[in-house]
Amino acid sequence: MDLHESEDVVAFRAQAAAWLEAHAPRKGSVDDFTIGRDRAFVEGCRRWQATLFDAGWAGISWPTEFGGLGRTALFDLAFRVQQARFGVSGAAFDVGIGMVGPTLMVHGTAQQKERHLPSLLRGREVWCQMFSEPGAGSDLAGLSTEARRRPGGWVVNGQKVWTSYARFADYAILLARSDRAQPKHRGLTCFALDMRTRGIEIHPIRQMNGAAEFNQVFLTDVALPDDAVIGEVDGGWTVANTMLGSERGLAGDEWPGVPELIEIARNRGLAADPLTRQHIAATFVGQEILRYLNLRVQSRLGRAEPVGALASIVNLFFADHLRRSATVASSLLGPELLTARSQIGLAGRWQYHLLTAPSVRIASGTDEIQRNILGERALGLPREPRPEPVAATLT
Repeated sequence: MDLHESEDVVAFRAQAAAWLEAHAPRKGSVDDFTIGRDRAFVEGCRRWQATLFDAGWAGISWPTEFGGLGRTALFDLAFRVQQARFGVSGAAFDVGIGMVGPTLMVHGTAQQKERHLPSLLRGREVWCQMFSEPGAGSDLAGLSTEARRRPGGWVVNGQKVWTSYARFADYAILLARSDRAQPKHRGLTCFALDMRTRGIEIHPIRQMNGAAEFNQVFLTDVALPDDAVIGEVDGGWTVANTMLGSERGLAGDEWPGVPELIEIARNRGLAADPLTRQHIAATFVGQEILRYLNLRVQSRLGRAEPVGALASIVNLFFADHLRRSATVASSLLGPELLTARSQIGLAGRWQYHLLTAPSVRIASGTDEIQRNILGERALGLPREPRPEPVAATLT
């Protein structure tokens, strides 16, 4: 692991920190829009993205030909780490700018790039990802949502689930089965779906942390034009892999951690209690391990190397660390954790942390999928048994 940073990265981070200090609200201030995941949050993300664009901070790792700064992912990471200290967020654009944009650059037509890429950078388009289905999550290629050809376009019928920000999105990137006669990894096509299209029904999924970030989406005779196809017809698996390749990576640092645990322990007179100190020390060790894992990722990004299976290590450890640290906070806060307002104050932040942590074990691939990736791609173990591919027979 090479931890040496170039002078360019150091200067860029300092410049970003100074600009954020002057233009971004502090966490917990009246202008902090990051509490909750509702329409107000999404609109705050839109405003913030427009601010970034106007100030020249949008699309840091996008090529200059598409309106970005042409920097490496390491510069983008440096900015996001600084931004996490403030009451601002671009989370509503994680799919659009982080995944859809790079996918359109590779697979999109000239018209699709011209139509969507500038709007993404300016904060005018929020995108959601319609991949997962009730019967096709980890086995994404087993999806059954169907796209049938018709003169001048397509008609889509099916159901998607776990679709973040679907209620507020302007567009979706949709993966559907376009040819049932082909094996499941073929015969899939990717589409750009205007969320105002007739036949789309969205049902929020209320989570135990109080948010309804995820949604079920029902598609009934949804009409799409031919120019909505992204990439090749029946070549959607390639497009989907381009998207998913940019999803896994660094663990976020927006969660409360050891300093907050120490503050709680002191407030309750437990700072000298041996068992409390042991639990906080274990959390500190986990936090440091996660920090060094992130540094390994940064080191690879700095050398323009693929992150590879290291991303699965980060995801696995991050999910476990969140669970463990939330458990320590629960033992310290006791009933206050249950009665606090979500995300308000220390108890509210830890409550949200505790109730959100289980979902991290599913997002970006379940723990089981991550372990399979590590076993097969990093350790060279035999592949999990898989059924022989057969042509779909459903009509």
